[in-house]
Amino acid sequence: MKGYTVAVVGATGAVGQEMLKILEERDFPVAKLKALASARSAGKKVKFKGEEVTVEELRPESFEGVDIALFSAGGDRSRQFAPEAVKRGAVVIDNSSAFRMEPDVPLVVPEVNPEDVEWHKGIIANPNCSTIQMVVVLKPLHDLAKIKRVVVATYQAVSGAGAQAIEELKEQTKAVLEGRPVPPANKIPRQIAFNCVPHIDKFFDDGYTREEHKMINETKKIMHDDSIKVSPTCVRVPVFVGHSEVVNIEFEKPITVEQAREALERAPGVEVVDDFKNHIYPTPIDVAGKDPVLVGRIRRDDTIENGLNLWIVGDNLRKGAALNAVQIAELLVEKGLV
Repeated sequence: MKGYTVAVVGATGAVGQEMLKILEERDFPVAKLKALASARSAGKKVKFKGEEVTVEELRPESFEGVDIALFSAGGDRSRQFAPEAVKRGAVVIDNSSAFRMEPDVPLVVPEVNPEDVEWHKGIIANPNCSTIQMVVVLKPLHDLAKIKRVVVATYQAVSGAGAQAIEELKEQTKAVLEGRPVPPANKIPRQIAFNCVPHIDKFFDDGYTREEHKMINETKKIMHDDSIKVSPTCVRVPVFVGHSEVVNIEFEKPITVEQAREALERAPGVEVVDDFKNHIYPTPIDVAGKDPVLVGRIRRDDTIENGLNLWIVGDNLRKGAALNAVQIAELLVEKGLV
């Protein structure tokens, strides 16, 4: 198989580290790896396939000879450097929100809309972590009985806000347990230790946050259906890895719990963990470090016609970010698009 020159932008961050790990685990055909990051991280070492790779400062010329560039360095850097990478012949798979809603940029979850990679013009967007794990579960159900409306509440791990947020939770938790003053909130808007914060990203004038708007808009784009109504509330919780979601779905026609379970058991990237009689259901601890999105607590909602309730859990650093990006790269290779 042909080997590819792959650049990981943001290689020292939480998602960048996970990208390196998954490229290695899935034996992606990397002939040469370039680890790129900001000037302050240049010179650091990252490990890949048993070797140390020196991190280079991110510059436009860094992309000379690169076939695939996996970006996870924030929207500003993506907007600045992704066009530079494309100009030099690379295909960019971008984990930020910079290009997700651009009409000429595919927004792809390989289990849901793999065909969309075929019309890329150099940049493919990786969706928001909470959106990814939700649509992987919604797609097989939407195919079975068209979805009218989704009401979702998320319980999102601090790693979704980056490595600094993980340290913030650690330090605040230690302070509370030791009876010391809690360090001021920085990456999370309020104290996150022993708390829940219904505020992820900035608020808009309508009272919803940017994170919530992402879930609304991205779901419609990925599912190719603007008629699906999505009502989200996104909450940060004191968990290190693993986003959880309570999802209430209203369908256009009847669907039984048994039909839903059978469809989900057949769905790629989904694992049903649902035996309430034996207290078996997924939690973030169960999903950390794993690829599948886990779904449980599948039950009828008798307050509406054709309604179901689900509990969905996924590793936000893997399927919610790095794994999905690498799967997109695998699609490009499979389809001969790179």
